[in-house]
Amino acid sequence: MPQKARERWGSRTGFLLAAIGSAIGLGNIWRFPAEAYKNGGGAFLLPYLIALLTAGLPLLILEYTVGRKYRRSPPAAFRQLAKPVQVIGWWQVAICFVIATYYSVILAWAVRYVGFSVGEQWGDNPEEFLFGDFLQAAETPGDVSGYVAGVFWPLLAVWLVVLVVLAFGVRRGIERANMLFIPLLVIFFAVLVIRALTLDGAAGGLDALFSPDWSALGEGSVWVAAYGQIFFSLSIGFGIMVTYASYLGRRADLSGSALVAGFANSSFEILAGIGVFATLGFMAQAEGVPVDEVATEGLGLAFVAFPTVISSMPTGWLFGLLFFVSLAIAGFTSLVSIVQVVVASVQDRTGMSRVPAVLSVGGLIAVVSLLLFSSDNGVWFLDASDHFINQYGIALAALVFVVVVAWWLRALPQLQEHANATSAVRLGKWWLFFLGLVTPLGLGWMMVDSLRSEFDENYGGFTDDFLLKYGWGVAIGALVVGILLSLIPWRHTDELPLSEPGRGSGPPTGGPGTSGTGTSGTGTAGTGTAGTTKNGTTRERGR
Repeated sequence: MPQKARERWGSRTGFLLAAIGSAIGLGNIWRFPAEAYKNGGGAFLLPYLIALLTAGLPLLILEYTVGRKYRRSPPAAFRQLAKPVQVIGWWQVAICFVIATYYSVILAWAVRYVGFSVGEQWGDNPEEFLFGDFLQAAETPGDVSGYVAGVFWPLLAVWLVVLVVLAFGVRRGIERANMLFIPLLVIFFAVLVIRALTLDGAAGGLDALFSPDWSALGEGSVWVAAYGQIFFSLSIGFGIMVTYASYLGRRADLSGSALVAGFANSSFEILAGIGVFATLGFMAQAEGVPVDEVATEGLGLAFVAFPTVISSMPTGWLFGLLFFVSLAIAGFTSLVSIVQVVVASVQDRTGMSRVPAVLSVGGLIAVVSLLLFSSDNGVWFLDASDHFINQYGIALAALVFVVVVAWWLRALPQLQEHANATSAVRLGKWWLFFLGLVTPLGLGWMMVDSLRSEFDENYGGFTDDFLLKYGWGVAIGALVVGILLSLIPWRHTDELPLSEPGRGSGPPTGGPGTSGTGTSGTGTAGTGTAGTTKNGTTRERGR
């Protein structure tokens, strides 16, 4: 069977907008501002920038390079590095499957809230409206006892639009959608920020956000938070950028593209911080309380705090439209990229054409999403699954991938040479050092810090049984599924060779480090979210 021609991006701009659209998601809007506020305010920008330069961008360049070099989705691309490494790729595919099932639900909520904004239908108690009237959340997390039509139908509509975009392909579907939606997102959010800056109390909110607490830089938790925000906001660690880069041309600029996408993502995060805290400053002044009493994140910010602000400001409905449309666009472009990883992996594995792959794979994800997350327990399933799949899925998979590539395969010098052949910004020994040492240490530190928190107390106050099923069970299940999928034999005649000429597919026999470097070596998701319980408490979550 002859090898099928792989799809290509229509232009570098199209690829960059798609990469930026994947990186800019819900976490940019509702996670970064709160992380900065809690971890030193303006001083947080220093560890954040260091994390971006020493870990985020190097890992982003690595994923671009692997994707463009092998022109395959994660499982097939990693298999070219070494056959056992495909396990990591399938693990990432399983992670994307899980994330897509619930990420789409938040997008559906945002769509509904666009309509709710017009008449400010949440009334005087946005929190009770969210959990009671809208989500009809069960009092006790557990088994499904009913479904919520107000969530089911917009969620179904979201999935239909996503599948249509994916069915049109990389150039006619994903690229065109991002060419339209990313400029719209920037315009809408810029208008929203300008409006927020004119509100009474906006200066107080910005002062609370950006006033630096330099003493915070001596706390390890602040640096962990900075590295965590970078990994979860750049869409690295779960295969998206490997997949997107696989559609690049042979002479595409890799390092330059990574710099543009990385700094565009961070710029939007700072813009989001300005808009969010200017709005919270208005809310604090209106209620006569300090900013720290209204500062929140995630669901509490988007679906409780902002509706409260909207109801108390002139022409609030217009502000609400801008905010929730921006939230929906940011979520949509990220969701498309997440599902594309699964679709592309199935295509590469089976030889299936795009439309059947989208309908079968995307349809399965949509069915699981509708069955679980349009139920009265949907918000609780989302909360636990999101936290554990981020902390022990995305971040852990990124850590394993970097360690395997840098220390087991010692493949970084070869990948560096491939990237430098067509990149405007050449990768030097600094790239090898950061990926071989700094990135693994940062990710490892995050793992230890997160596990310590898990063992101190149950996440979100959930019971052991619930967390075993929908928290730890989901994270461990993704790894098990990845291992099982990797055991299925590859039988396609159009498969790329397992290794390049002159290099074996197994691990080297020498010690770590090569080429005199000494060392060689997460949107993300994502994005982070936070949930607000019915009694008003706030819990943190990853993307």
